[in-house]
Amino acid sequence: MLYPSIDSLLEKLDSKYSLVTVSSRRAREMKEVASRVPLATQPKSYKFVGLALEEIVQDRLTHRVPSQDEMDNKE
Repeated sequence: MLYPSIDSLLEKLDSKYSLVTVSSRRAREMKEVASRVPLATQPKSYKFVGLALEEIVQDRLTHRVPSQDEMDNKE
């Protein structure tokens, strides 16, 4: 069985697309800055994507959708 399971990940984020986006951005960030310590406590994975997924399950990495006002102010 794979850890973390897709069911436990989808409890934390709203869709598989958000899951892929958040975990890939975090994995890329960890890869670019190799000295950056993963936020996951006692990680089971040694690959960056696995570490990012563990961070999501442990609520150390989250995703927030910007409101319409924030999007309007950005421009």
